[in-house]
Amino acid sequence: MNTDIRGILTGDDSLDRACKDIPASACYHSKVNFRLNLLNGSFSKLAEQVAGPNIVIPWLLQMTGAPIGAMGLALPIKQAFSLLPQIIAAGYIRTLSLRKYVWTGAGILQTLCLLLMIPAGIYLSPLAAALAILGLLALFSTASGTASIAFQDVLGKTIDKGKRGALLSARALVGGILTIMAGIVIGKPETTESHIIYGLIGLGALLWFCSAMAFVAIREQPGATEGGRNAIQEAGAGAQHFRQYQGFRTYLYVRAMLLFAEVAIPYYVLFAHERIPSTAGSVGLFITSIGVSQLISSPFWGKLADRTSKTVMMYSGMITFLAAVTALSATLVPNDTFSFALVALAFLMVGLAESGVRLGRKTYLVDATPQADRATFTAFSNSVIGVLALATGILGVVAQHLGTHTAIIAIGLTGFAGAVMAHSMPEAEEMIKRKQG
Repeated sequence: MNTDIRGILTGDDSLDRACKDIPASACYHSKVNFRLNLLNGSFSKLAEQVAGPNIVIPWLLQMTGAPIGAMGLALPIKQAFSLLPQIIAAGYIRTLSLRKYVWTGAGILQTLCLLLMIPAGIYLSPLAAALAILGLLALFSTASGTASIAFQDVLGKTIDKGKRGALLSARALVGGILTIMAGIVIGKPETTESHIIYGLIGLGALLWFCSAMAFVAIREQPGATEGGRNAIQEAGAGAQHFRQYQGFRTYLYVRAMLLFAEVAIPYYVLFAHERIPSTAGSVGLFITSIGVSQLISSPFWGKLADRTSKTVMMYSGMITFLAAVTALSATLVPNDTFSFALVALAFLMVGLAESGVRLGRKTYLVDATPQADRATFTAFSNSVIGVLALATGILGVVAQHLGTHTAIIAIGLTGFAGAVMAHSMPEAEEMIKRKQG
C-alpha cells in the first residue's frame, strides 16, 4: 500500500509523531483513537449516503406517494434541525467531563429513527407517511447536530493538531470506497425499487448503530466541566465572539456562501433525472458517483486541510462554480452521449466540492479555536448557518417555477462568491488573533 495512504488510514505519520496540542495522557492513546474514529467515520459516512436526505429519503417519499412539496422539504429540514438546536446542546455538553457518550446516544437515536421510517412508509397513507417520515427526519437531524458538537470537542481532545485533516480525509476515503461498493450492488437491475429503498434504510440504521459502538470505545480523557451555560448565555457568548473576532466573522460569511454547495446534490439529481430515466438503477448510479468523488478527493483535501484549511474552502467554492458551468453546458450539446458525460462529470465535481467544504470548514474551526471555547464557537456558527439553511428551501421554489438550471446557476454563483471570500479569510491559527479594531 502507498506509504502516504497507509499513514492516512492508520494515523501513523512518521513526520510528526510528538503530540503538540493535546495532553500526554491523550497522546498515549492517539493511534487507537485515530483508528476508532476512522471506523466510526467509515460507518457514518456510508450511512449518510445509503439512507440520507440527498437521495434516498426523498426517493422514499416519492415511492410512498407523498406530496411533491414534502420531497423538497427533506434537505432543508435536515440542515435546519441539525444546526439550530446546537446552541442549546453546547451549553449542556460543556458540563460533561466525557463527551463521547453524547455522540453515542445520538447515534442510537438515529438508528431508531431510520427503523421507524420503514413501517411508516409501508403502512401509512401518503400524507400521514410524509408527516411521519419528515418528523422522524427532524428528530434524526437534531440528534445529528448534537453529535456534531460532541464530535468536534472529542476530536480536539483526542487527535493532535496537524492530524485532524488526515483523520477527516481518511473517514471520507474509506466511506467513499464502501459507498462505491454499495452503489454497484444497488444498481443491479433485477432488484426492485421498494426492496432497494427499504433495504438501504435498514442498512443505514445498522451502520449508525455500529458507528455509535465504535465512538463509545474512544479513549477520551475527562475534561473541564466549568463554564456550563444555558442557551441564552451560550448564544450571547457566541455573539460576543462574532463581534470580537474579525476572522470568525469572515469564516461565517464564507460558510454561508458555501452552504449552497452542501445542499446542491438533490438539485443535480433532479437535473440528471431530466436526462436519465428515474429507475432503481439510478439510485445506485448516484450513490456510486458520490463514493467516487469522496474516494478521489479525500487524500488531497485531508493533506491540504492540515496545511491550510482555508484553501480547501476556496478550492471547493471554485469547483462548485465549475460544476454548475459543466452541467449547464450539457444543455447546449446536441449529442446525447456527450451530454450524459457532462452531467456525470458535473455530478462528480459537485460531490468533490461538497466533500471539500465539509472537511475544510470542520478542520478550520477545530484548529482555530481553543478547547475551552470550541463548543461555543461550533454551536454558534452552526446555529447561524441553521437559520440560513431554512432559506435554502427557496431553491426548491426556484427549481419548480424557473427550472432546475436556474437553481444550479444560483448554486454556482454562491460557490464563486464563497471562493472569493475565502481568499481573504485568515489562516486557522490567525482567526482569533484578529480582533475588532
